[in-house]
Amino acid sequence: MKIAIIGAGAAGCFAAANIPYRDGVEVTVFEKSSKVMQKVKVSGGGRCNVTHECDDIPELISCYPRGKQLLKKSLYQFPPQKTIEWFAQRGVKLKAEEDGRMFPITDNSQTIIDCIWQEMMRNKVQVYYHKSLEKIETSSSGWSLSFSDGSTYEADKVLIAVGGFPKPEQYKWLEMLGHTIQSPVPSLFTFNIPKHPITELMGVSVPNATIKIAGTKIIQQGALLITHWGMSGPAVLKTSAIAARELADRNYDFQVIVNWLGEVNDVDLKETLLQLRKEQGKQLVQHKNPFNLPKRLWEYLLQQSGIKEDTRWGELPATAQNKLTEHLLRDLYHVKGKTTFKEEFVTCGGITLSEIDPQTMESRKAPGIYFAGEILDADGITGGYNFQHAWSSGWIAAQIIVSKS
Repeated sequence: MKIAIIGAGAAGCFAAANIPYRDGVEVTVFEKSSKVMQKVKVSGGGRCNVTHECDDIPELISCYPRGKQLLKKSLYQFPPQKTIEWFAQRGVKLKAEEDGRMFPITDNSQTIIDCIWQEMMRNKVQVYYHKSLEKIETSSSGWSLSFSDGSTYEADKVLIAVGGFPKPEQYKWLEMLGHTIQSPVPSLFTFNIPKHPITELMGVSVPNATIKIAGTKIIQQGALLITHWGMSGPAVLKTSAIAARELADRNYDFQVIVNWLGEVNDVDLKETLLQLRKEQGKQLVQHKNPFNLPKRLWEYLLQQSGIKEDTRWGELPATAQNKLTEHLLRDLYHVKGKTTFKEEFVTCGGITLSEIDPQTMESRKAPGIYFAGEILDADGITGGYNFQHAWSSGWIAAQIIVSKS
């Protein structure tokens, strides 16, 4: 039996690593670029955020804005714990950070790549580079694959794990198989705030802020990073994932409301400020930062609130205090545009999930064709969720293909 895997990313390579070598079975991976597992390489700043430490599957599923019906099946079959065990059995230990993200203890993504690659080589998987698939057609043996370089390949089973495409026309060859495509839009991107003075604070990070898309109920919490183009960090990336279609419809022209103090509300803040007036009245507002905000951000917020450097807490005018409250809890920014990083680009959209059997990853439209990873209309927020989807769907497809070979 000949098994063709299209795409040497996380899902495709993990599937190949889970198809044991045996006589009469040939596994070939076709990759359009010159490298394997490129997203794995750059993920998590080069450390690879392998998965998320969460053994509560319903809670885990809630971290995927799209694809819940499929993930209810796939994540129960191959949850994060199985991912941890799979790598541990091959000598790679993972560690969890405070926020639940899991990385190899080496803090090096190459550790993950090498582990999967070694398993692929143990299974005698063949890998061909610069192979861009243009067409899949039925043939006497099963499927005939046509590549842009003019070559062809006959396969009994085909696993498509090509990742997400940013343009609808790139899915044409999949539509020819009878599949419907959910229009792709970017997910996991940062917010551009052109020419805003806050960008002068680039590099400043707040460990726990809340971001809300104005005019919606979309709200997320987490670390927020100020960049030279606007805002980034987990809070922004999570918000962009959940609001991916909404923000695309707005042409990435919208307003965000930032609570720099996370979950602190008006009542809590009023009480804190009243206490400061009473107990720290002689202290300069600029020098007494009660919220542990970064110094540069605190000074910026005071400036925006019209509070002068020589103002003391006991002398803070009510109007200035009200302005400070607004900036701390409801700081408004006009976002105009986004920044996506090509290597870590995640697509909202792809193969319509009703056309896939979630128990097997096999196409309902073209039996013998399987799908795994980001090509499916399922994606998660930042934190290891997208890789977990890749491992789960790739592993399931591999098990089913093996059972039929």
